[in-house]
Amino acid sequence: MTKKIVILLHGVGSSGSDLERLGDYWAPSMPGVMFLSPNAPFPFDHGGGYQWFSLDGINEINRPSRVQDARVALDKTLNDLLLQHGGSWQTDEIILVGFSQGTIMSMDVLASSRLPVRAIVGFSGRLSSPQPYDIDRNVPVLLIHGQGDPVIPYSETEKAAATLEAAGVEVNTFLEPGIPHTISQAGADKAAAFIRQQFGFA
Repeated sequence: MTKKIVILLHGVGSSGSDLERLGDYWAPSMPGVMFLSPNAPFPFDHGGGYQWFSLDGINEINRPSRVQDARVALDKTLNDLLLQHGGSWQTDEIILVGFSQGTIMSMDVLASSRLPVRAIVGFSGRLSSPQPYDIDRNVPVLLIHGQGDPVIPYSETEKAAATLEAAGVEVNTFLEPGIPHTISQAGADKAAAFIRQQFGFA
């Protein structure tokens, strides 16, 4: 039987438990959906938590190569997670949800077309994948960003949406006035409605 799975990818310096609460919030409205929130594979360079790639010395020039270098570890994390929970890329419907650096990695899965995801939800992130892109235009995307974000400006979501739309992707954006680098309740509710739609809930 096909499983419906949401995998949540946290931001730098955080951990999987941070986004478990988001899955717990969504779960009552999505019966039968499995929510998984792994730790990133590398310890955070500056204290507790984990990271998908290092931010030390990062800039606009080297960020894409760091994302590319992080692919193997991300894919292993996802594959191990699915194996542990009886999931499969081949038979299950899997949606990736990211926050900040987790959004960068979720968007990279889309930009490289290397894993068969059902949809992508990205909070407070950017498209930082190396070019040329190999974007899967059949994967719908929801991008959510606070316009008061001092960490990653919301213009990055606008740029990502324009790039994806130009490639033929169905993109929805939700920009929130005054919201900083966080997931608001309005953003969480918008994402829940999108995920429910993708999974075919009435």
